[in-house]
Amino acid sequence: MCSTFSLGAKPCIGGLCNGKVILCRKSEVRASTTIAPRERRRSSQSQVFPGLSKQGISHSDLNVREIVEKQSQSQYLAMEDDACRRNPEFHPMFLEEAFERCGKLCAEHAKTFYLDAFLDAGTLLMTEERQKAIWAIYGVLDRWEERLHDIFDGHPYDMLDAALTDTVFKFPLDIKPFKDMIEGMRMDTRKSRYENFQELYRYCYYVAGTVGLMSVPIMGIAPESAVSTQSIYNAALNLGVGNQLTNILRDVGEDALRGRVYLPQDELAQFGLCDNDVFSTKVTEGWREFMKEQISRARFFFNQAEEGASQLDKASRWPVWSSLLIYREILDAIEENDYNNLTKRAYVGRTKKIMMLPVAYTRAQSRPSFMFQ
Repeated sequence: MCSTFSLGAKPCIGGLCNGKVILCRKSEVRASTTIAPRERRRSSQSQVFPGLSKQGISHSDLNVREIVEKQSQSQYLAMEDDACRRNPEFHPMFLEEAFERCGKLCAEHAKTFYLDAFLDAGTLLMTEERQKAIWAIYGVLDRWEERLHDIFDGHPYDMLDAALTDTVFKFPLDIKPFKDMIEGMRMDTRKSRYENFQELYRYCYYVAGTVGLMSVPIMGIAPESAVSTQSIYNAALNLGVGNQLTNILRDVGEDALRGRVYLPQDELAQFGLCDNDVFSTKVTEGWREFMKEQISRARFFFNQAEEGASQLDKASRWPVWSSLLIYREILDAIEENDYNNLTKRAYVGRTKKIMMLPVAYTRAQSRPSFMFQ
């Protein structure tokens, strides 16, 4: 284990790990929101560490507003008038088979996607049209960038492409989140460490936040919602980031077996830890303290996403709330495993998932707030 260090505002020597000097910097806390996670007891002798930063990459840097504007209903209606972008006509039976294939791909690969709970429980509660649209988004992830523009221009290459082409003409989907998701896949091929939370946040946005942005036009926004469209998209992005952070915390041990560490390196050093502590698979008190803060941050993003779920079209709220509540339970499962995510994989059992559905349904019945920002 790495030796511990004294905290300070200036750069400091974090300690030695296998003969290497580790530099650390005190984490800067920029978020003003205070999160109240489930009660947890701290030993009177437990060292108190500063809260970790919840500040990710600015949404303006990610051009989220541009995506929101392009996916707005008015922009979508304007596209329908574009003679160069006509909705291709497919035989109904052809489309039915195309969406069925996408659904099978989703079922096969659900455990590898950040929102496997969403695919497992959430999509089953959607209307058939929305369910097919989500399947189509996932069904072509391993095929594209050279074909992506053709799909959006109405020129699909194969049956799976046809399902997505049909979807992008039915719903106001912008191409940028799809391209950003591909960039996230590229990151996984060249990067196995993340120096700080800002780097990790960008990755989470690429591979999961993008799905939130894609999903809003499909789920629809409640007509009675009086809040800004931008705030609802921000909530959807936060849900994606929260889910991906949860994935990372759940899969620490499995990722380590592949030589990958998705935990911010500077935050590991802040707690006197390093990669070798991950690879050792030993759950120490320092590891528990570190994981408590990581879990708290993931809950922060779920909390930020909650009100956005209540702003969606009424028919979509139940599946989204189900996904949110079930995925958040994974964090509880990590705690119940005494923060051992090095040799144990936290999961939510089928019985608990079923028990969460009426809770999600109750949340889904609440009327959209007029105070959400």
